[in-house]
Amino acid sequence: MRIKILVIDDEESVCEILKYNLEKEGYEVDCAYSAEDALEMDLASYSLFIVDIMMDRLSGFDFAKRLKNDSATENTPIMFCSALNGEDDMVMGLNIGSDDYITKPFVIGVVLARVRAVLRRSAAAQQMEYNRSQGIYEPDITYRSLRIDRNVKACYLGGEPVALTRTEFDILLFFLTHRNRIYSREEIIQNVWPGDVVITNRTIDTNITRLRKKLGEYGANIVTRLGFGYGFKETA
Repeated sequence: MRIKILVIDDEESVCEILKYNLEKEGYEVDCAYSAEDALEMDLASYSLFIVDIMMDRLSGFDFAKRLKNDSATENTPIMFCSALNGEDDMVMGLNIGSDDYITKPFVIGVVLARVRAVLRRSAAAQQMEYNRSQGIYEPDITYRSLRIDRNVKACYLGGEPVALTRTEFDILLFFLTHRNRIYSREEIIQNVWPGDVVITNRTIDTNITRLRKKLGEYGANIVTRLGFGYGFKETA
């Protein structure tokens, strides 16, 4: 069965470009020209949503919130594709729970690479959920009162859950399993965003800044070496 993708954009030309190129990659692609139209579709049947933000009546952000509040679609990955290119817009999209944010005008090769990367991460998460259901568990990763549960993809600080995006979680997991060494941005990209997805230095910096804020006292353990990169340093 082919992977199904739903493109939601009020610009028909954008839908046509994405549909044509994604179908060439072997995906089954449907289009909706408004979030309202999309809500009438069988959303649970899709493996990925590519969503514009600035649409009439119901925005892409509001549509994504509905997806995340529905048990049938809460784990389905979302990619925003928008002309809004401000950092605040990108941060809002990530905080809602999107898996990627592409700005218009886009390069179709970059979009295809990012689609492949998001679907790989989603498949890995589904495999982990299957392992959990079968009683196959991975041990927790801990540092003092900071704990990562790899089986349910959750982070805890002093026993209290920490709300991390998927990217923040993956960065923290990488750092905690590779402590006391500085990694370049390129190395972080290779380990956190596997494949040929294109990630900018600003994306890494923004995610790490947000992660530090969420980790309280342990935010200081994520250190920066100017000109080199980032790492997680244990302290005495």
